[in-house]
Amino acid sequence: MTEEKFAFTMRLNAGMQAEYKRRHDAIWPALSQALTEAGVRDYSIHLDPETDILFAVLWRRTDHGLDALATTEIMQEWWAFMADIMHTHADNAPVTKPLETVFHMA
Repeated sequence: MTEEKFAFTMRLNAGMQAEYKRRHDAIWPALSQALTEAGVRDYSIHLDPETDILFAVLWRRTDHGLDALATTEIMQEWWAFMADIMHTHADNAPVTKPLETVFHMA
């Protein structure tokens, strides 16, 4: 099984930093399980409190199922739950910006 690192940014609405953390501190077990089953592991999200930009990085199988996960009921419910506190598309999916690796020290 081959893995890859995937990094991206998202953005919170102003004043929603504490609420975002509160919701993730209580992440739904079914969502964590769905992410794991889709091939995700070691997923972390970091906040720049001056800009409300979130930086996320995860490891995923190269044959991951994240595209299919996006269509599941649990993911749709999570996105709807989070839509009031962050920048989202019309379908409630978070607006994400993939990042390019420019340095990696292994």
